[in-house]
Amino acid sequence: MEFFSPTHGKVTFAEMFQRLVGYMEEEPDQHYHLIIGTDSLLAEDTSFVTAIVVHRVGHGGRYFYRKQRNRKIESLRQRILFETALSLETASRITTELARNGYSKLPIEIHLDVGEVGETRTIIREVIGMVTGSGFAAVTKPDAYGASKVADKHSK
Repeated sequence: MEFFSPTHGKVTFAEMFQRLVGYMEEEPDQHYHLIIGTDSLLAEDTSFVTAIVVHRVGHGGRYFYRKQRNRKIESLRQRILFETALSLETASRITTELARNGYSKLPIEIHLDVGEVGETRTIIREVIGMVTGSGFAAVTKPDAYGASKVADKHSK
């Protein structure tokens, strides 16, 4: 699993995790949130970008992203469900590493690219249920900047 960081360039999952933890250890008295969100872009194929954001509340943050291509998925519902599944897969892997490194209490939010306005409003309850049923906090638009801003920026 390969990630990219605007600050550090191409990194492995292990390197990304170490940099994420290192960022939190720079100022351990600060409050942190870990945000994971996925967005997609439909073209000849479907491009999915999963962003991992470590937010030092009130003091900025760092992010990493992973880009992958998949077959063309024209169904909006299927794309949103796949986006959610990718975010949950990433969150699960990070949660495991956090628990091994003494950060099991770090709040993790899954930012979903759905909102009350627009075509995605019909599947909000379904994807929120997937996320909360997996033990994570679900955030939707307009507050889901992990998916709608960070991941979206790199999906093009």
